[in-house]
Amino acid sequence: MNATPTPDNLSPQIIAVSSGKGGVGKTTFSVNLGIALARQNKNVLLVDGDLGLANVDVALGLNVRHTLQETIEDGRNLSAVVVEVFPHFHVLPASSGVPEMASLAYEDQAYLLNALEEIGNQFDYIIVDTAAGIGDAVLWFNNWAHTNIVILSPDPTSMTDAYALIKVLVTRYSKKSFYLVVNNVKSIKEGQGVFANINAVLNRFLKITPFYLGAIPQDSNVVQAIRTQTPLLVSARESKAAHALTGIAKRVMQINHPTN
Repeated sequence: MNATPTPDNLSPQIIAVSSGKGGVGKTTFSVNLGIALARQNKNVLLVDGDLGLANVDVALGLNVRHTLQETIEDGRNLSAVVVEVFPHFHVLPASSGVPEMASLAYEDQAYLLNALEEIGNQFDYIIVDTAAGIGDAVLWFNNWAHTNIVILSPDPTSMTDAYALIKVLVTRYSKKSFYLVVNNVKSIKEGQGVFANINAVLNRFLKITPFYLGAIPQDSNVVQAIRTQTPLLVSARESKAAHALTGIAKRVMQINHPTN
């Protein structure tokens, strides 16, 4: 791992990417957001936060030797687990098929977050690709994060589950700011409509106003990238979806960095 420290020892911006519902493109988004930020010369660490059913390594076509499981169970230093995939872009792989990793004890949660904070000053951004749903790990990763991005699609069940996730984070953890991305839309207008609908519900029932980061259009290049285990921003950099992702990454960079 050869990331350089962030300027003036600032803490990294910690971003949790969640979805409520599975199958809405959360991991694809997380991977490509990380690559887009890295191309802006930002040092990025992508953490596979689906601790028991890892898929970031699959999305990138990686054959990993070590995972977060070894840090939790054996105390392996996180620096020895991190994989540099592209310049400035690093991945912290998780384990797959290990159900006990999906429900860590409080002591293990604290140990993992402390370990992440110890290596954090080597990065400008730490992106956590959480599991779907509202499980314990999803919630404590989101509570730890400075920035909470929620991915949803035009599917009504996706909107319902995204609302449920946000409701838990608001009522249990007093989170107030959420950044929404609408994936797999037929048009910009459809994305705006989906955001308007969930914005109205969040305003009415939770008294919060989310921020709209943008929409990602339906694009056959996304399906091809998933099948070939090659990130969209590598395999089809000029595609419609890639341009949308790059624009969203630029808006993410404008989110205020924490000062403490």
